[in-house]
Amino acid sequence: MSILKIARMGHPVLRKVAKRVENPNDPEIIRLIADMIETLKDAGGVGLAAPQVFQSVAVMIFFVPPSRTTEDDAESEVPLTVLINPEIEPLEDDEKVGGWEGCLSIPGFQGFVPRWGKIRYRGIDQNGDRVEKTASGFHARVVQHEYDHLIGVMYPERMEDMTLMGFTEELRRDPPDVSSDTTDADRQDDGDAQQEE
Repeated sequence: MSILKIARMGHPVLRKVAKRVENPNDPEIIRLIADMIETLKDAGGVGLAAPQVFQSVAVMIFFVPPSRTTEDDAESEVPLTVLINPEIEPLEDDEKVGGWEGCLSIPGFQGFVPRWGKIRYRGIDQNGDRVEKTASGFHARVVQHEYDHLIGVMYPERMEDMTLMGFTEELRRDPPDVSSDTTDADRQDDGDAQQEE
């Protein structure tokens, strides 16, 4: 297993739509997943998509630690999950929730991003087994964030107000007022950038 270099915003690999994986049992895919897991641990993140490690294939990994769950979340925590060729669908089309996100590919920054509050996702795991789950809260946010990397989208493109993006240190020192009844603004979640605050 190897720790891989992480692509930063601006690199063309992050703007491409990732290719579907034809054979999840391909030794190259198995090795990529192992290296991604090692890289995620080293970076202290909660999610990582293959394009972030310069591989334009539809593979993403994520987990939700107990410190990132709320009373609204369906589960208290989500173990490390591998999704190959994932698909997502919103379950509450009109209801988007704002929250703070960061990204390993945009180190040191955060932005306030609207996301669907509840989704269903499906894909294949590293054993070739079918995965299908419903997610809400941070779980839904991290899945959408990582899925976006597979379609060539980064979180600033989802933002509605670019004044709500800045250096993490500055935002924590003097947080902007984003309070409303449709946000989870009281927590500054770092998306795939950081496991713990």
